[in-house]
Amino acid sequence: MFKPLFRHATHQLRFKAAQASFSRRHTHASSTFDWTDPLASKSLFTEEELAISETAESYSQERLLPRVLEAYRNEDFDPHILREMGELGLLGSTIKGYDCAGVSSVASGLITRAVERVDSGYRSSMSVQSSLVMGGIEEFGTAEQKERFLPGMAKGKLVGCFGLTEPNHGSDPGSMESVARPHPTKRGYYLLSGAKTWITNSPIADVMLVWAKLHDTGKIRGFVIEREKCPPGTMETPPIKNKNGLRASITGMIQMDDIPVPQENIFPDVEGLRGPFSCLNSARFGIAWGIIGALEDCIARAREYALERKQFKSNPIAKYQLVQKKFADATTDAAYGILAATQVGRLKDEGKATPEMISMIKRQNCDRALVGARALQEVFGGNAVSDEYHIGRHVANLFVTQTYEGQSDIHCECLSILCFSDRSADSLDQSVDSRQSNYWNTSILLILP
Repeated sequence: MFKPLFRHATHQLRFKAAQASFSRRHTHASSTFDWTDPLASKSLFTEEELAISETAESYSQERLLPRVLEAYRNEDFDPHILREMGELGLLGSTIKGYDCAGVSSVASGLITRAVERVDSGYRSSMSVQSSLVMGGIEEFGTAEQKERFLPGMAKGKLVGCFGLTEPNHGSDPGSMESVARPHPTKRGYYLLSGAKTWITNSPIADVMLVWAKLHDTGKIRGFVIEREKCPPGTMETPPIKNKNGLRASITGMIQMDDIPVPQENIFPDVEGLRGPFSCLNSARFGIAWGIIGALEDCIARAREYALERKQFKSNPIAKYQLVQKKFADATTDAAYGILAATQVGRLKDEGKATPEMISMIKRQNCDRALVGARALQEVFGGNAVSDEYHIGRHVANLFVTQTYEGQSDIHCECLSILCFSDRSADSLDQSVDSRQSNYWNTSILLILP
């Protein structure tokens, strides 16, 4: 059977030589085109960012890649992976202090790109830990909460999950049914009940950031639940099995039946959807980077196959224009996607990025990565059915990434409405508080903090 990584170095050297020859004959430029970085995006990164990228790439290729096929086949996620990432400083990497690396947003994007080059499930587990839970605690938690949870999570010793989606409420989290009511006998405690579903890491999580409505006011608040402090029978986190995608990560539910949560485990100042959506914006930013890594892996594997596979008078199928067009389209989308994500990353660190920008790059990069991966899958013909070629796994995963944390059509609807309005995000936030129920606010609130 053909092995997709077989003789990769030989092909790379041969094609680099061909590219150099073409450049000498047809141009006067000193530089040559690099199909792995078509628009020279590396020139936009600092030396530190390039070093971080190299570390993440080395770890992902040497430690994650050898395990991914068995993990995907068996739906088996090894929690020790998060400890490995923690030892390298990959978790909560943009957070300053608390044993976190404190790197740039672009550097964190390069980390997610490297991890998702192997598998979207590994990146999802890392993103939930870093962006959704650690990011939420860092932004909205008290000083005591930060000191108690962030150092352990940064090292991967504590695993986190983020509970927002419910069985009856996916794209409409404002209608959540999970509720927190004051404990009838224990002052300073709430009893949390309800169900969350499609929760990455929940079956193995030590710390759960759950969003629920206060029984008395209906306001949405953030609760940090510690598994070890939940009395028997108050919480179950069953895994969701037989998934078609993200099989290398672990997904489950959070079933809550009067879990006692102390007042000191509640975010003190944030209420409404602003809290969870701010966390989701950071995660969406990481997704916009990560899925380009998956697309780039599809490009590299399909290119290798197209050079090896000979058909029609023993010609490599890479010779034919219908095949070549798929590579031209995919490499262009990957190159544009990295440039867009880099720009938003720089603006994010300057405090100038808006939720709409993140929505745009999440939607566009996810859409184009899925289209590109599906097109490149055709290069393999019937062999694409075999998981040893990896392409089918990426396609299945990329469908999920296009769907979660704001499905593509939802982002499209919100962006299109904003193109015809002068309303600011601040005025839209006020609409949340006033609970206006017209179609405008319903669609906009799905992605804005």
